[in-house]
Amino acid sequence: MILILDFGSQYTQLIARRVREFNVYSEVKPCTSDPASVDLSKVKGLILSGGPASVTDADAPAFNSEWLSLNVPILGICYGMQLLAHHHGGTLGRGAAREYGPSTVTIESSYGIFDSWKKGERLAVWMSHGDHVEKLPSGFVSAASSGGAPIAAMYHATKPIFALQFHPEVVHTPEGKTLLKNFVYGSAKCAPDWTPENFIEQSVKRIAEQVPAPAQAICALSGGVDSTVAAVLVARALGERLHCFFVDTGLMRKNEAASVMARLNELDLSVTLVDARERFLGELKGVSDPEKKRKIIGRVFIEVFEEHAKSLKGVTHLVQGTLYPDVIESVSVRGPSATIKTHHNVGGLPERLKFSLIEPFRELFKDEVRVLGRELHMPQEILQRQPFPGPGLAVRILGEITPERVRTLQEADHIFLEEVRAEGLYAGLWQSFAVLLPVKSVGVMGDGRTYEETIALRAVHSEDGMTADWAFLPESLLRRVSNRIVNEVKGVNRVVLDISSKPPATIEWE
Repeated sequence: MILILDFGSQYTQLIARRVREFNVYSEVKPCTSDPASVDLSKVKGLILSGGPASVTDADAPAFNSEWLSLNVPILGICYGMQLLAHHHGGTLGRGAAREYGPSTVTIESSYGIFDSWKKGERLAVWMSHGDHVEKLPSGFVSAASSGGAPIAAMYHATKPIFALQFHPEVVHTPEGKTLLKNFVYGSAKCAPDWTPENFIEQSVKRIAEQVPAPAQAICALSGGVDSTVAAVLVARALGERLHCFFVDTGLMRKNEAASVMARLNELDLSVTLVDARERFLGELKGVSDPEKKRKIIGRVFIEVFEEHAKSLKGVTHLVQGTLYPDVIESVSVRGPSATIKTHHNVGGLPERLKFSLIEPFRELFKDEVRVLGRELHMPQEILQRQPFPGPGLAVRILGEITPERVRTLQEADHIFLEEVRAEGLYAGLWQSFAVLLPVKSVGVMGDGRTYEETIALRAVHSEDGMTADWAFLPESLLRRVSNRIVNEVKGVNRVVLDISSKPPATIEWE
């Protein structure tokens, strides 16, 4: 694999995705990790990510320099380049050479990962740096320059160490994939053998060994892509020893429980519907804090599974569709990616439970799970389903959750999705949904004064949920949706549009 050390860049997960697009496995670890915590025999190359800190500052992220002594090729990106320069005795500068956004670099040496271009060629790149390498460390050669960074790339004359001041992982650096591919295939000599077929074969074998007969497993099915593909994959390994539960939390979309059960029954899975609507809504009564909502829902989910597992004999494992972004966003270390939100399916289970976790997709991104689903011959209707948060509408209802507010959001969300589908846009959007705000405003309806609630519409484009751009929806669509919501959803007199990207916002509001 290619190991990526995260120094806090918003683009770190994109590096991992780009490497995987070459059918080579990649993994992200916090820069604070100890080399002893990793099976180094599997590491064929090391990438140091960018980050917001300055290498020489007192509050720079903790980093074990033993990583740089590994006998593998190394690629430093942005902060990673500055770290390599500083470690090897180079000089860093800051101030006048700051660059943020599009730039152009000129190739000065056609060597190593740069051998796809000739000296003097110019490449469009994306810069995002305040510091820069001012003086090359001993043994290093300048590979490229830009107007703001005389040393925009460098490499070691005798060792497979390369560094870029710009970001090759973003789409704004058109030749970035070639640079990364040259590092992964050429320098690290990785083989493109991490394929869906191999993943499925290895996963089925591993799960069968993890849960030997007659042990049984239960699966928390939500009807979404992650848990459904996980269930189908695990069923290949365990067959009838997998028992699936679909829990109706009362926080689903309008009519979703019935439609989800109909889809799941077509997959030849053993699925039991659990009606826990009153229980979830009762536990959430009076709770407004988003983190408390997530933790309550996570706890109740576990309690529900625990209770229903008692009706089965020999249950030892719980299957979850945990994804890599869930894991990354739930990690908090000084410097790298801060904890954005708590995911109720990340971090293990309460000690009182005897279940072991089966998380076949813990290292995968959403689009990779969809590829596996196609390889498993699953219906496109399931695979194209937009992501839906584990806590459901609880994190799309800002403020207190009541049965009335749930119904209000369900109706508004149903109208929005109905119109998005009618416009033929659903499959092309990463997510599209409505949010109920804890904001009332004055309106005029039927010549009378109203003081009612506000619905926000959210639609985004994304590849993996780690970054997202707001989607430009047709004016005619927005007019229809706004008119229908105000006219058809009782208690709503205002509709607004969210045009925030991630970052700085998150996709979900809570």
